[in-house]
Amino acid sequence: MERVMKKRTFSGTKSTEISSRERRGQEIARKAAAEGMVLLKNDGILPLDKNQSLALLGAGAGKTIKGGTGSGDVCVRHSVSVYEGMEAAGFRITSADWIADYEQRYQKAREDWKQLILQSAGGAGTPDFFNAYASHAFVFPEGREITEEDFQGSSVAVYVISRIAGEGADRKNAAGDYEMSDREIQDLKTISDMGKEIVVLLNIGGLMDLKPVLENSAVKAVLYISQPGMAGGEAVADILSGAVNPSGKLTDSWAYSYSDYPNADSFSFNSGDITREEYKEGIYVGYRYFDTYEIPVQYCFGYGLSYTQFTIEPASAPMSEESGITMSFQVTNTGKRAGKEVVQLYAALPEGGLSKEYRRLVGFKKTGLLKEGEQETVEIQLDAKQLASFDAERGCWILEAGNYYLMAGNSLESSVLCGCLKLQEEQILETTEHICPMQEELQELTGKEERRAQRLQQLSDLCREKGIQPVIWKPEPENTADPQEDPVYRAAMADAKELAEKLTEEELIYLSVGEISRGHDVALGAAGIMVPGAAGESSGILEEKYGVPGVAMADGPAGIRVITTYLADETIGTVYTQGFLAAIEQGFFAAPLEKKEGCEIYYQYCTAIPVGIMMAQTWNPELQMEAGHQVGLEMDELGLSWWLAPGLNIHRNPLCGRNFEYFSEDPYVSGVTAAAITKGVQSVPGAGTTIKHFCCNNQEDNRMGSNSILSERALREIYLRGFEIAVKTSQPMAVMSSYNLVNGVHTANSRDLLMTVLRREWGYKGFVMTDWTTTTNGSLAHLCVKNGNELIMPGCPEDLAEIRAALADGRLTRKELEESAARMLTVIFQTNAYE
Repeated sequence: MERVMKKRTFSGTKSTEISSRERRGQEIARKAAAEGMVLLKNDGILPLDKNQSLALLGAGAGKTIKGGTGSGDVCVRHSVSVYEGMEAAGFRITSADWIADYEQRYQKAREDWKQLILQSAGGAGTPDFFNAYASHAFVFPEGREITEEDFQGSSVAVYVISRIAGEGADRKNAAGDYEMSDREIQDLKTISDMGKEIVVLLNIGGLMDLKPVLENSAVKAVLYISQPGMAGGEAVADILSGAVNPSGKLTDSWAYSYSDYPNADSFSFNSGDITREEYKEGIYVGYRYFDTYEIPVQYCFGYGLSYTQFTIEPASAPMSEESGITMSFQVTNTGKRAGKEVVQLYAALPEGGLSKEYRRLVGFKKTGLLKEGEQETVEIQLDAKQLASFDAERGCWILEAGNYYLMAGNSLESSVLCGCLKLQEEQILETTEHICPMQEELQELTGKEERRAQRLQQLSDLCREKGIQPVIWKPEPENTADPQEDPVYRAAMADAKELAEKLTEEELIYLSVGEISRGHDVALGAAGIMVPGAAGESSGILEEKYGVPGVAMADGPAGIRVITTYLADETIGTVYTQGFLAAIEQGFFAAPLEKKEGCEIYYQYCTAIPVGIMMAQTWNPELQMEAGHQVGLEMDELGLSWWLAPGLNIHRNPLCGRNFEYFSEDPYVSGVTAAAITKGVQSVPGAGTTIKHFCCNNQEDNRMGSNSILSERALREIYLRGFEIAVKTSQPMAVMSSYNLVNGVHTANSRDLLMTVLRREWGYKGFVMTDWTTTTNGSLAHLCVKNGNELIMPGCPEDLAEIRAALADGRLTRKELEESAARMLTVIFQTNAYE
């Protein structure tokens, strides 16, 4: 098939006007943020009357955090703070002086922090810069003491607690991080002693200890606003005013205390050994642990309040069909305000040879906006795999014989028995190869089988009381379509194989690594040349001879991370930037961009959608697709083909520094959310996602050298399952392997993960790239190529030399190199790099 490369132009625009695309992005970001906010507590104070005055206080009032740091940052034209959003909505803010004073304190703290980073790194742009940046997280300064003057007679305070989290370091179970700071506790006490009522906003990317908040009787409402993107302040105003009814639900279990988590003492640095991470909890992660072991939590998985009330009633018994199991529910708004509800379906699996969690999420559906008294019938469809367990001894996914009890509600704890499926004999759904064998013994949690048996008997008795008849279920084996049946893919693959066979060894080698010809001194996810500030690009070695362009990619996952401005000399085709520092903290560490004679200024403003955990908290795949589509449009506008997102690693522990950009403790929610965002992005022709980090990248401290030690069952049921759902239902263009090892093998070198699981078992037809600089930290370049990791990013001369040496001594064959190149070219041929 003849393909024509797109003519490259300077990315972005010379106009300073806000474009219609930016306005549309702002609207989508606002809608997603409002729908992802979770109302945790409300003693009737919300919604607020916009005509009343109130004091807005706390670090995040004027300096609201839109998203995480590192690769999760997005360079935007402007991000709306809570203060700006509430003022624009008409609220009369009495604490403007407090906020102005805090602004001065904040700017001084930022400058002091900047000097600390530069001193630690030995200057800006040094090889040690990113490590210094990641290991010295910015800490919000304390504000001045709150006084009665800040209220000017008002009786309500909105207090914003903020936390920064990011790439490269885990959080700490300490004051000012997971715990509240002394000043935050004192501020709430001061406001309480004044006789005021308090609404607390949690501007945080993960969880934290809420005891001091909830023990304060003056706190009448708590709204988890997460890190809400560029329109966060507007969305907060929408929720607080009642213009939007909160409908977000938690995707994590919020424990009473950090010590309640099963791996609290052993996670990351807590174990005293960050070179290894033992997954002793096995499959009992998040609610699977709390629910099975009957440990009470502050807020359960799936929890979230509304300004109205709903009833959820089964509209039909579960029906077994060829496409899976279907069950319908009638949702009625019985309250006084319009709102949305999420129907969540859980299953308790039968007793058998395998220990199991008490319940697991097997399906969900969000309603449309229901007015007072309005009803909607929603249908939830689930496939057999979601009810299956992995038998590691036999190497297969099985459905054990017995009763599968279905429970529905608007949270885990509120779910009630609504149906029962009966499987008369065990069924093997899928037989697999054994993967990633453990190199050492691991003592895992085994559940509470005796107690679980009692609880299942109670469900059986309840079925009889309610007159619920078990439905005989005959599950169908999973239908996996041959990806080669896709004509576009088939044509691209045929052309790719033909071209790969023609290439010289040197061309094949260069194609295996990112574009290194321009000499990036510090490869920190901003090495792109085609699109200034992009993460990097694939090799352009074949462009002149074969018309195969290098392809540009940009970081995510809360929008596109490029630099906002650069200079271009259009007469000679040269761009001038502030270097990779321009893409970090919106150029905070970079030298000013100096004007040059004959150069034009170009602008690259992008949409900052809410962070990953917040997108998942919408429980709305249609909205997630809409946000993904907006990202895809911006990619196409800028000339980007691959977005290095979404990230869907499991929230194994609340201290993981990168939980803000991942979705959930639950693999089903993670997989469905990643698939929806991918479908949205890839609905724009030629734009593709890169789901990451494959896999078990569940801590940030020593992420490049940590060995994740876990059983095959836990690996498959918890840590691979979300990726499996995303791959099978959305076929992302790319997958990014993770830094860490899994049972002693670097994921970028793991044939078990990249070939056996990803391609043979799941039918994946895209390509795999490494995370940045992986090969400088233990994984070998030639083993990446040999074992299914087609692109080494960002690439360095040592990678080329290592692959050449492996070819020369037979550790790598030309055939293996050709096959790797063909898989890579197959995807390149389908990108927007072509007309």
